[in-house]
Amino acid sequence: MYKDNSLIPSEAIRLAALGLLWQGERSYADLAREIRHFVGRIVGPSLELLGPSLELFKIEGLIEAIDPKQPADSQVMRLTEDGRAELRRLMTTRLRGPMGEVNKLIIAFKMHFFGALAPDDQRQQLDLMIEACDKELARLGDLRAYPPVSAGNGHLPSWLDLEIAEIGARRAWFESLKRQIPG
Repeated sequence: MYKDNSLIPSEAIRLAALGLLWQGERSYADLAREIRHFVGRIVGPSLELLGPSLELFKIEGLIEAIDPKQPADSQVMRLTEDGRAELRRLMTTRLRGPMGEVNKLIIAFKMHFFGALAPDDQRQQLDLMIEACDKELARLGDLRAYPPVSAGNGHLPSWLDLEIAEIGARRAWFESLKRQIPG
């Protein structure tokens, strides 16, 4: 974890493994396959996201085999109580700005496992995501208004407008989702 309480890239894989097991028991091989599939579709192949081995999660007591006597690749894994606590810790972290591929992956995992959080924690996470959008909008808006950019004849101003619109739409979506949370 970074000093600002945001996840480092390998913790995104940890979040994925624990979240998938929160959804239900899976074989060791299926768990590894689902993580690779999801990560590959969100960020593409990435050396930065070669996370810790699933074996490490077993050693740490976060996941366990239902029947440890089975061969490793066919063992059915489940989340332990320590794993549930670690999942909650990972789900309630901040986002690191600006919005890059790793943050998009972390948001995708948080949205995928959103039901693991209590409504108050869900609202808090959405507030953090809205805050991250606000910071990005301010940063890009400042660049867009910078005279050498705004007066330029290149394509940077229109590209910035596109980025600003996308972030604004993401922010509105988070706001809408927050209004749907009961309580």
